[in-house]
Amino acid sequence: MEMSCTREHYQRKSGAPRVLWCLLGACLFSAVLGYRPIVIVHGLFDSSTDFVNLIRFINESHPGTNVSVIDLFDRSASLQPLWKQVEGFKEAIYPIMQNADDGVHFICYSQGGLICRGILSTLPDHNVQTFISLSSPQMGQYGDTDYLSWVFPKFVKTEVYHLCYTAWGQTISICNYWNDPHHRDIYLNSSDYLAILNNERENPNATEWRNNFLRIKKLVLIGGPDDGVITPWESSQFGFYNENETVVEMKNQEVYLRDTFGLKTLQARGDMVLCALAGVEHVKWHSNQTVFTTCMEKWLT
Repeated sequence: MEMSCTREHYQRKSGAPRVLWCLLGACLFSAVLGYRPIVIVHGLFDSSTDFVNLIRFINESHPGTNVSVIDLFDRSASLQPLWKQVEGFKEAIYPIMQNADDGVHFICYSQGGLICRGILSTLPDHNVQTFISLSSPQMGQYGDTDYLSWVFPKFVKTEVYHLCYTAWGQTISICNYWNDPHHRDIYLNSSDYLAILNNERENPNATEWRNNFLRIKKLVLIGGPDDGVITPWESSQFGFYNENETVVEMKNQEVYLRDTFGLKTLQARGDMVLCALAGVEHVKWHSNQTVFTTCMEKWLT
């Protein structure tokens, strides 16, 4: 970014202070702005190769940005339990953080948004500035989708809890955030990931994890009504079904009202951004130029 002061500018302005101010401005703005490194974490059944368009959008809008798409737990390996994935991604990402004096940004897609929350909650010295949660089931998943039929071809959503809320079921990533509103007690007692991360279930690390999560400077929650996979789509912005399958928005969720892991604090600080866009299918969020321009670009400086 450059700012120049032409002869015509000097001639139009009278007085030495104006000239000096212009010269000072030129010096200040002539330096090339550096951008913080960006870390991208993929979702269920994805791999690092799926983010070519997103990387291009970043390079075009923020030239010279160091973008790292973490190549771990690709494709079928993304079904491994989320705590295992958190540890693996954390090990890969931590050196990137250590080499970034001004911090890094996270863009975490779909299931990856929950993995990133696990990293942010359990890493006390992370330096993530902006956490962009891109169509991620942050309050869980409850819906018959293609993804569900791929993983559990013989089940419908009303029956999945029989499997997911078992010790074996909790070794499958999607079960770690399966949130059946009709079996709330079983979810709270059986969920080894989401219920603990949300501090909906007793967690001796709750205060520490909340403090760690609140180290972020901005939380950007992106989703939309035509997603077709995240169910309800409002889960991407911390809304979810009640027992009648009526969506309760984030501000009326217990995790927000009790501020169990910092949502209410983030909003009070002015550090939460909700971006909802219609007409975007789940698999297109990271390749849609409008999504990037509208919801992400300004937060990646």
